[in-house]
Amino acid sequence: MNAGPGYPLSLDVSGRRVLVVGGGPVAARRTRGLLAAGADVLVVSPWLCEDLADLERAGTVEWSPREFRRDDLDDMWLVHTATGDRAVDRAVADEAADRRVWCVRADDAAASAAWTPAVARSGDVTVAITSSGDPVRSARLRDAIALALDTGSLPIRRHRGGAGSVALVGGGPGDPGLITTRGRRLLAEADVVVVDRLAPRQLLEHLDTDVVVIDAGKTAGNHPLPQEEINRLLISYAHAGRRVVRLKGGDPFVLGRGGEEALACRAAGVPVEVVPGVTSAVAVPAAAGIPVTHRGRARQVTIASGHEGLDWPSLAKLDGTLVLLMAVTALPSATAELQAHGLAPNTPAAVVESGFGPEQRTTVGTLATIAGLAAERQVRAPAVVVIGSVVDLHEALG
Repeated sequence: MNAGPGYPLSLDVSGRRVLVVGGGPVAARRTRGLLAAGADVLVVSPWLCEDLADLERAGTVEWSPREFRRDDLDDMWLVHTATGDRAVDRAVADEAADRRVWCVRADDAAASAAWTPAVARSGDVTVAITSSGDPVRSARLRDAIALALDTGSLPIRRHRGGAGSVALVGGGPGDPGLITTRGRRLLAEADVVVVDRLAPRQLLEHLDTDVVVIDAGKTAGNHPLPQEEINRLLISYAHAGRRVVRLKGGDPFVLGRGGEEALACRAAGVPVEVVPGVTSAVAVPAAAGIPVTHRGRARQVTIASGHEGLDWPSLAKLDGTLVLLMAVTALPSATAELQAHGLAPNTPAAVVESGFGPEQRTTVGTLATIAGLAAERQVRAPAVVVIGSVVDLHEALG
C-alpha cells in the first residue's frame, strides 16, 4: 500500500462513532480533532495520558481500559490507531480492512489506508495539506499557509453571498506594517472599505478591483462625509450582505468615533467587530524617541483632543505626560491655558509631525515657546503634541 497520492476527501463525522486505539499524546491529538468535528469517540487503551484522562473525566469521550478487541469495530465509521506498538497497530488496521472500515495508522503512513492531513484554519477557511507520507513537510506547509491566511496575503475574499458585517479596524499610525494581523485579514476579506485620511492607505492597493472604497477622510473644517452619513453607509452595505471594513488611523476607540459607529451598528442589528490599533498618541512620540512614560519622569499619561473644550485647570495639575491630538491649530491657546492654570512655562514640549512617514519632523521647545516655534517652522497636521519631562529624552533616543 502506498502513502498517496490518494483521493482527498472530507468526512462528516458529526454524531458518528469513531474508534481511537491508544492512550498516548498522539491518540490525544487525534481525539481532540475528532471531538472538534462532533464525533462520538470511543478510546480503547489500558491507560490514558493526562490529556485523554481529562477528556474522559469531563465525559467528552468514552474509555474502555483494556487492549483492543475485534468487536470494538462494531458500528464504527472510522478508526485511528496510535498505540506505539507496530504489531498492534497493524492488527487493528488489518481487522478494519476486513470490515471495510477506514483506518488511519499513526505509526506508518505508507501502510495506512487513510491519512489525516495537516489542517490550517483561519476564520471560515479550512485548508488541508497532505504530502505523500511526509508529515513534517505537511506540518510546515500548514504553518506557512495558516500565516498567509491570517495576514490576508492569500485571496480569501468570498465571492458568494452571505451575511453582512462591519469591522472597525484600527490601522495604526500610518505605517502599513503596524496594522494588526487580524485587521489585515479582515481588510483582505472586505467587499467595502470606508477609509479615513490617516489610515494606512497603501494597503488599499492590494484589494480586488471590485472592492468598493469610500473616502471618508476629514481635515480641520472639512468633513465631506458627516458622521451620520458614515454610520448610514456602514449599516446599509452590511444589510445588503457586504463585509464592510471601516479602516481608521490609530485605534478606533481613541478619539476615533469608533464607539459611535459601533453603537449605530448594534442598534441597527448589524454584527460589528472592533479591532484595536496602535494609537498615534503613543506610537508617534515613540517614533521621535519620546516614551510617554519613563521611570523617574512620568508614571502616567493623559491623552486629550486638542481641538475640543477641555478642563485646562485639571490638565495643568496632572503629573506625568500630556498628549494632545489634533491640536496644531489650537496650540497657542492650549499652551496659554496650561500656563495660566499653573503648569510651569519651562515644561518641555514637542510637536511630532507625520509620524512614521517620510516627512516626519520633530519640533522641540518648552510650554512657553513651542507654539511660536511651531508657527515659525510652519508645522502642519497630522501632528502629535507631547508635554512633559519625557520630551528631554528625544535627543538621546530620537
